[in-house]
Amino acid sequence: QVQLVESGGGLVQAGGSLRLSCTASMSTSRILGMGWYRQAPGKQRELVARTFNDDSTNYANSVKGRFTISRDNAKNTVFLQMNSLKPEDTAVYYCNARLGWVAGTVDYWGQGTQVTVSS
Repeated sequence: QVQLVESGGGLVQAGGSLRLSCTASMSTSRILGMGWYRQAPGKQRELVARTFNDDSTNYANSVKGRFTISRDNAKNTVFLQMNSLKPEDTAVYYCNARLGWVAGTVDYWGQGTQVTVSS
């Protein structure tokens, strides 16, 4: 099992920045990619950004140009740099790791970290 430990959430004013970190508990070549999702109250969980082993990335349209995902493979850690934050970015942010097994892929999730952006 892979455990994901997140940190870096908090309260920030609109226009401010936060950096989220997520570290996997074990080093494994089975990790196909890592990313961040978020869930606001009353809404479904949505993709924010993800990165894959070939260093490709993709972002939700709502965060393009403001958020940057990066990964430190040596430390099994993925980061999300969030700039120019808006109140609508307020949500619980979840780290995700997708692992490949013989039977297929499995998604692992962190416990979530709250990000609150005040207007």
